[in-house]
Amino acid sequence: MRHTDERWQRRSLVLLTLFALAVAALAVRAVQLHVLDGGFLTAQGDARHLRTVEVPAHRGMILDRHGESLAASTPVDSFWANPSELLAGERIAALADALEIDRTRLDALLRERGDRTFIWLRRHMSPDEAERVTQLDVPGVHRVREYRRYYPAGEVASHLLGFTNIDDAGQEGIELAFDEWLRGEPGRKQVLRDRLGRTVADVQGIRQPRPGRDLTLSIDRRVQYLAYRELKAAVTEHGARGGSIVVLDSRTGEVLAMANQPAFNPNNRQGLVAERYRNRAATDVLEPGSSFKPFVIAAALQSGRFDTRSRIDTSPGLLQVRGGTIRDVRDNGVIDIATLLTRSSNVGASRIALDLDPEQVWTMLQAFGFGQPTASGFPGEQAGLLNHFVQWREIGLATLSYGYGISVTPLQLAQAYAVIAADGVRHPVTLIRSDEPLAAGERVLSTTVARDMRRLLEVSLGPDSTATGARVRGYRVAGKTGTARKSTAGGYALDRHTAAFAGMAPASNPRLVTVVVIDEPSRGAYYGGQVAAPVFGRVMSGALRLLDIPPDELPTVPASVIAAGPQR
Repeated sequence: MRHTDERWQRRSLVLLTLFALAVAALAVRAVQLHVLDGGFLTAQGDARHLRTVEVPAHRGMILDRHGESLAASTPVDSFWANPSELLAGERIAALADALEIDRTRLDALLRERGDRTFIWLRRHMSPDEAERVTQLDVPGVHRVREYRRYYPAGEVASHLLGFTNIDDAGQEGIELAFDEWLRGEPGRKQVLRDRLGRTVADVQGIRQPRPGRDLTLSIDRRVQYLAYRELKAAVTEHGARGGSIVVLDSRTGEVLAMANQPAFNPNNRQGLVAERYRNRAATDVLEPGSSFKPFVIAAALQSGRFDTRSRIDTSPGLLQVRGGTIRDVRDNGVIDIATLLTRSSNVGASRIALDLDPEQVWTMLQAFGFGQPTASGFPGEQAGLLNHFVQWREIGLATLSYGYGISVTPLQLAQAYAVIAADGVRHPVTLIRSDEPLAAGERVLSTTVARDMRRLLEVSLGPDSTATGARVRGYRVAGKTGTARKSTAGGYALDRHTAAFAGMAPASNPRLVTVVVIDEPSRGAYYGGQVAAPVFGRVMSGALRLLDIPPDELPTVPASVIAAGPQR
């Protein structure tokens, strides 16, 4: 019996010892896991389930001068996948249906990029569409929030605004020019994900997203729509290749409207070619034809060699110069400057230009802004072409006087006419609304010469004018037509023209300047007075009333008043 007890005690001692050793081993292991290796193991666990993800920031809005939205970013959902995980599953067919993607195409995409860990399945889905995909709960498919740009005005302001790419980065127009201002800064946060890659919970925010800043343009959405509508109607009516229109506030240099045809819808660009994206009003140049004559005449008046009473002999309707012959449609005889503009005499304009110092003419044209960008900041804006006066031959100076041998953009032409409208001061062209006081600007003409030019341009739209369509009931209007043959290889085409009209109103104290260009009208009429002037008249009529600019209602100044000299 004693022997049995001793054996039992020994067994108990062994068991207790083994149990103590086991407890000690567990304690040592626990210390190792929680103390010695705790940091390492936590990091490993986090590496498998804790992820740092980007929090998208929405792009700033683009607004018109009255705060109406022209571009905004709306939240959308996109889906991405790990190809290897998705191929291992059996639900590709259902996923393809939910994504509205051809199953064969989806399967090929997954197999082609099976060595990657990330591919986009479909981006920018509506909430309802995205919810159908989410409900499938397919392993390896992940949902992420993004933003898509939306343009409420559609093609009405498409060339001006431009557009963004699928990543909401500016690609054209204002979107590109002010991309840094509009673009937001994404935030970052840590999330906990399960073994299937689904987000279980947000752990902590690392950096809050910074939304992009809003941008307020000088554009008036009402005037923009009016300009777009009338330009489109004219291009369609005359079977033209295209057209452009610019409306400026002459007091500030602000662009109130800028439109082109053909246009495009920035909300749906499928199938469109890059040629349609160009803002032709700022990026395409043209020879302005007779719409350029006022600037040579302004240089003549500023020089002191001519005044409003000066008379020019245009007989017998042609002028021989070294290098060629200048012709008028008819023999206008001896005429004053007002008649020269009304009848658009090329011979008269040439005689004036040839009587001036070439350097003085060149300096004046540069001061008007020709041969240099307007500094509007629009991407791709062209400087046009104004050759240095040392390169001018006699025939070159003569043809320059009526708008050949020089190239300008519609925006440049509008800025130059705005100088006359603003009493001889050139203001920088701007696409951004400014609440700051107006800068002094650069004086180009004396106030007297600028006002004389306005009276001359008003007379040129009198009863004998071919541009009666430019008149606006209740307002005095000043302006000039322009018709130019388009240059081709070896000369100028006989059947391809650019029709233009540039002018301002109210002529007594101009507020608005508008330039209309119709490219290659093809249904009979092609003169600026026939094709472009009516667009000017309709747009100006609507814009003056929309902006509550009071009528001046004074009758057109008779030519006899101009001939008698300025009233001071």
